[in-house]
Amino acid sequence: MATPILLLQDIHLTFGGTPLLEGADLSVEPGARVCLVGRNGCGKSTLLKIAAGRIEPDSGRYFLQPGTTVQYLEQEPDFAGFETTRAYVEASLGPTDDPYTALRVLEKLGLTGEESPATLSGGEARRAALARALAPRPDILLLDEPTNHLDLPAIEWLERELRSSNSAMVIISHDRRFLETLSRATVWLDRGTTRSTDRGFGGFEEWRDKVLEEEERDLHKLDRKIAMEEDWLRYGVTARRKRNQRRLGNLHDLRKARREHRHAPDTARMAVAESEISGKLVIETKTITKAFGDRTVVEPFSVRIQRGDRIGIIGPNGAGKTTLLKMLIGDLAPDSGWVKLGMNLDVASLDQRRARLDPETSLRATLTGGGSDTVMVDGKPRHVMSYMKDFLFTPEQAGSPVSALSGGERGRLMLALAFARPSNLLVLDEPTNDLDLETLDLLQELIADYSGTVLLVSHDRDFLDRTVTSVIASEGDGRWLTYAGGYSDMIAQRGKAEETSEPKASASKPARSRDQADRQPDRAQPKRRLSFKDKHALETLPARMEALHAEIAAARQALSDPDLYARDPKTFADTSDKLTRAEADLAAAEEQWLELEILREEIESA
Repeated sequence: MATPILLLQDIHLTFGGTPLLEGADLSVEPGARVCLVGRNGCGKSTLLKIAAGRIEPDSGRYFLQPGTTVQYLEQEPDFAGFETTRAYVEASLGPTDDPYTALRVLEKLGLTGEESPATLSGGEARRAALARALAPRPDILLLDEPTNHLDLPAIEWLERELRSSNSAMVIISHDRRFLETLSRATVWLDRGTTRSTDRGFGGFEEWRDKVLEEEERDLHKLDRKIAMEEDWLRYGVTARRKRNQRRLGNLHDLRKARREHRHAPDTARMAVAESEISGKLVIETKTITKAFGDRTVVEPFSVRIQRGDRIGIIGPNGAGKTTLLKMLIGDLAPDSGWVKLGMNLDVASLDQRRARLDPETSLRATLTGGGSDTVMVDGKPRHVMSYMKDFLFTPEQAGSPVSALSGGERGRLMLALAFARPSNLLVLDEPTNDLDLETLDLLQELIADYSGTVLLVSHDRDFLDRTVTSVIASEGDGRWLTYAGGYSDMIAQRGKAEETSEPKASASKPARSRDQADRQPDRAQPKRRLSFKDKHALETLPARMEALHAEIAAARQALSDPDLYARDPKTFADTSDKLTRAEADLAAAEEQWLELEILREEIESA
């Protein structure tokens, strides 16, 4: 085993009277690739700051081999005192470093070096901070959430850059694919202490589950031993006094060990409040476009989204993902083309900038709207403390301002707000930012089990593969294409498209050129008109759909009686059949109405 160039041993640290680190260790050898994992709030970033020399622990050993260079990428970089991004990056270079390295790395990350730090977006600030860490080519790189706010091309470039680097690395990230690609060892920070394995992140979760199972078995054995000793204490205390005293002391030690055992932290109990089902057709667009000045964000794009679809929208930063999302849900009008929204839509949304969060408002007031102790969840009042606990907030945090929350905690707060509202269309813009792996797992399960429709913008490749049924991807210059499956499926389909796009050597007959086709006379197309039957349907279908909604609601109300089947099986069966027929009739009526409404608008605009 190589000699560590960075070593932390038995690190203890207490914040505000609460122990955060209680004997944590971290060892980094030359060329190591270590991922540091654990729950939000467990102290990962704090341990990394201790490793970087930014925080002094209460106790423990810190060793850095003399002459070793360390660069630390923090989650929220400080640009104070720097006029340009180039000056910010150059400040990390040593006396022997090439001064032009800063500019080269900035250009690889899509920056010129002349940007003012005061005007940087979140993604640009992350790129500048990465350039500052990478440019000096240090012996050790300490990276705290390096993929946050980066788009997919930047993440993939960073993976290639780090794989070719000779630097040792300790990485904190919620991006599973990123960790699986780069890590060769894992340090798990759990309840203040660390456990290590020489396997990369790909084998972490299986190893973690085995550790927790063994811990549960050991705890069960301890409980049984305590029970046996307590039984002896009650019925066997008449034995020799000296032996009794020793055994009684052992019992006290066992009880102390049991009291001091820290249970594994709770798992979030998130749940989405779902409203009545939407119509079968949720969103349809026809040749929608959008431009800002001379820049085209969306070229003519058409899509049809049905109930139950889970759509991922992906592309580089600035491609227009959020713009396209807003047009799809009707928040932004297209320059041309049309968007039709289906019937009975209830939308719950989460925006990537957390714009709905007031940093000065307390956690309690943010959830309740102020002046109350209850949160309306699925249309029913619930005590705010109980709801906070579902999202892993403690009662002590209720009065804390939002600004005091970590990035992961703000992400969970946004999920708490979004999921409280009954919905059948979830709109999630970068929901994975800052969330820990356990919360990501639960969010994936919620999306998979959600009976409504999901629109999701994300740069997390693994999350996309686990959740979406199709992908809308930017192809550049405002072009968007739809692919079946997740991110990996999209990559595979793009590869096949490139293979089949080569011109074939032999063809039965030459294809007409575009100019030749354009010169062909247009065939007269008969003008479509609404028939009397169509017009009558347009007028009567809304009332028919309202009646079906009422019929479905009444049937569901009757079936909600838990004793109905036992009391009257025939009524239960008849009501179930009636509900099934009404839901099918409603879906057909909504489909017919939407098609006729689209036809009417086409005729009127012709």
